[in-house]
Amino acid sequence: MRPFKTRSTMPALAVSLCALSLAACGGSDGGKPLDLTILHINDHHSHLDAETTTLTLKDAAGASKAVSVELGGFARVTAAIEALAAGKPNVLKLHAGDAITGDLYFTQSEGQADAVMMNTVCFDAFTLGNHEFDGADAGLVKFIDYLHAGACKTPVLSANVRPAAGTPLAARIADYAIIERGGQQVGVVGLTVKDKTRFASRPDASTRFLDEATAAQAAIDALRARGVNKIVLMSHLGYAADQALAPQLDGVDVIIGGDSHTLLGPDSMKGFGLTPAGAYPTAATDKAGRPVCIAQAWQYAYAVGALDVSFDAAGQVARCSGTPQVLVGEAFKVGNVVAAAADADAFRSQLAASGVFRITTPSTTATAALAPFKAAKDALSTQVAGVATDNLCLRRVPGTKRDTSRSSLGDVCNKDATVVAHGGDIQQLVADAFLEQGQRFGGADISLQNAGGVRIDIPAGDITVGKVYTLLPFKNTLYRLQLTGAQVRAALEDGIDSVLNGTGSGAYPYTGGLRFSVDMNQPRGNRIGNPEVRDAGGNWKPLDPAASYRLITNNFTAEGGDKYDTLKAIPAAQREDTFLDYADSFLQYVRSRSPLAKPAVAGRSTQSYVETP
Repeated sequence: MRPFKTRSTMPALAVSLCALSLAACGGSDGGKPLDLTILHINDHHSHLDAETTTLTLKDAAGASKAVSVELGGFARVTAAIEALAAGKPNVLKLHAGDAITGDLYFTQSEGQADAVMMNTVCFDAFTLGNHEFDGADAGLVKFIDYLHAGACKTPVLSANVRPAAGTPLAARIADYAIIERGGQQVGVVGLTVKDKTRFASRPDASTRFLDEATAAQAAIDALRARGVNKIVLMSHLGYAADQALAPQLDGVDVIIGGDSHTLLGPDSMKGFGLTPAGAYPTAATDKAGRPVCIAQAWQYAYAVGALDVSFDAAGQVARCSGTPQVLVGEAFKVGNVVAAAADADAFRSQLAASGVFRITTPSTTATAALAPFKAAKDALSTQVAGVATDNLCLRRVPGTKRDTSRSSLGDVCNKDATVVAHGGDIQQLVADAFLEQGQRFGGADISLQNAGGVRIDIPAGDITVGKVYTLLPFKNTLYRLQLTGAQVRAALEDGIDSVLNGTGSGAYPYTGGLRFSVDMNQPRGNRIGNPEVRDAGGNWKPLDPAASYRLITNNFTAEGGDKYDTLKAIPAAQREDTFLDYADSFLQYVRSRSPLAKPAVAGRSTQSYVETP
């Protein structure tokens, strides 16, 4: 095992001794109880600025209103964690991965802005998410170096990531950290989703990813051998995977999760326009039947998880409770009109009484740290490229069982009937844009975009350059592939199978000029039904298995990302890098097609969708 050797509340010498000798810091410190507060975030994805959401609130007269309010922003995270930690003696501050990629801040600074802001919190540990590998191992090393440039030196953890020996990355990550709180030792283990990182990101070929459960148990066993009996697992696997993992492990107490962008909390949140996917915390048990607490804190610096855990003298969880803290401002608007003072007071009272919404003033220190990065971003991002007449909703997979809380706009998108039936509006428009760009430059018949490559909703209103590059934040180009109809269908089956058995919801296929039905209950090879291609005259005709089609997609899927193995196998003679920037392609589409509305059902890739039981 690779313990992290540098940061804890223990003196530096003590930590070093702990790392050198199993006996040096062993023992459970007399088997004393411990009350621990865990403050955590995950998946902030370079979303450092506040955004806007719409909540359902009652005005002073008791009438329900759709109220716009600022949501999140990393400076609010800093302020909220500082306030929540105040007066509590035993606090752990954790980040469960995917700090980078997803906003123009990353495009401009390659993670430096994220690192600077994370250091305004000074997290006790950070686990690697799959997107930390989007710039290969070298890009991750650069980010970690930014993170460690200041005084915090936050431990970077993952028990199942194995860079090649002697590489720069190998020296920068550890399996776990031992952190002292209240005279007790707490073991913090990191865990990274294996297949998604291998197939949906760009780690070096020499970097290995071990089985998640096996690696987690080995790290837990190593900690217990050192006398550490309070174990927190930072898991970047996803909420459902965390629930499945807990009963496979012996000795885990708390799982702080990420990856699935899951909103957890009480059902009362539904009244405000947000539907949680489960309770915060979610109760589980380990292999021996001992209690395990599972928590996650949504996405994009929108929320801070606040989990209180009481351990008994044997190191088992005696009590676990808490609430997510959704971070909002107090500049309320109804429509485009600033709320009247009496109404604003009523809105504040409801949010305060909710127990889950936290009106938070951004940290001045964090705001100042972000300022030079924001100035550089704003210079480009404020240019208006077009207008959306409707909310263009983000949704990876249709139906009611997957990705149901992804949208930052809340239930207005998450419960939109067309989105539930056919999938994301914005993913479809991106696929349409790629087809149009492919047709302009060299010709194309159909297009394909993986759902997870599209990162945000586009709310009704101005569409800026910044929003476009936040929507499509990766450094991808468009590839043209020559495929048979049979290969096109096989590629669609790859994407669906990856959703069910591979990388997760991000692989779901969105296509331009191609439509089909999906039945998730069928065996592989039979999940795609009735594929039709739109001809030059706008008519829909059955996909011909023997015919040749020109497919435009991003280089990520063209190279087999998200387990699009059929595309990866297309020989070199039948593939071409157009060198068209994929974000710029959508930007051109916005400029030429504005105003943008929800795509018509007839042109959507998923015409019908049958969910698994």
